[in-house]
Amino acid sequence: MRLDRFLSGQTALSRRELGELIRHGAVTVNGTVIRKPDAAVQPETDAVTLRGSPVSYSEFHWFLLHKPEGVITAARDPKQKTVLDLLDPADRLPKLAPVGRLDKDTSGLLLITDDGVTAHRMISPKHHVAKYYLARLRDPFRPEYVRKFRDGILLREGGREEACQPAECCAIASDLAVLELHEGKYHQVRRMFAAVGNHVENLLRVQIGMLQLPPDLPEKRYLPLFNKDIESALKNSDISTVCAFCAENLSSYWIK
Repeated sequence: MRLDRFLSGQTALSRRELGELIRHGAVTVNGTVIRKPDAAVQPETDAVTLRGSPVSYSEFHWFLLHKPEGVITAARDPKQKTVLDLLDPADRLPKLAPVGRLDKDTSGLLLITDDGVTAHRMISPKHHVAKYYLARLRDPFRPEYVRKFRDGILLREGGREEACQPAECCAIASDLAVLELHEGKYHQVRRMFAAVGNHVENLLRVQIGMLQLPPDLPEKRYLPLFNKDIESALKNSDISTVCAFCAENLSSYWIK
């Protein structure tokens, strides 16, 4: 692999900026200053430094962000703040993108990665990876919601009605409900509750697969993830386990 390509995949610097740094002696490989951007390196074995700091190699990068309300889920936008704007400049690697979408008025767990293949597997309905949401409702949760959501709520898509995939839901308080989805229609959770005559006041995504939003991770903060975390996100949990997690850690989320 070319040295400049190796560095561009591990830093937020442009290929042009890296070329200048390499030519000015800011990069070493195995202790030797290298001044040629096209010099060959072995990513898994060579020790590379940039400005004296080691540069470790990862084929892909993953971050878990606690997305706040008011920020759009996009890689870039000329007018509005995006989730990638919340990353430190050094972590804004060139191919990063959010995995799926959280609506602007929804907060919670959002993954950001440059691993497009795994990201697609995680959000594609055919792979059935579950996403779990904690909703604060305007009106008390009603037991019939469980049956109606399992049967598949009808939502209007364009000029016709379309059934949602069967969804599980349960209450952890009179006005707090956990919902399990395997798809991601536009404003789906809010529209599903509206279809049964209720209204979602606030919405928090708490889990993907078995990967949970850390209860002590503040809004706008994020953590790097590792292979075991991604494997966990691809394994489905049980909604009763998610309800217990929310009741213990997140039921007071909107009580300021």
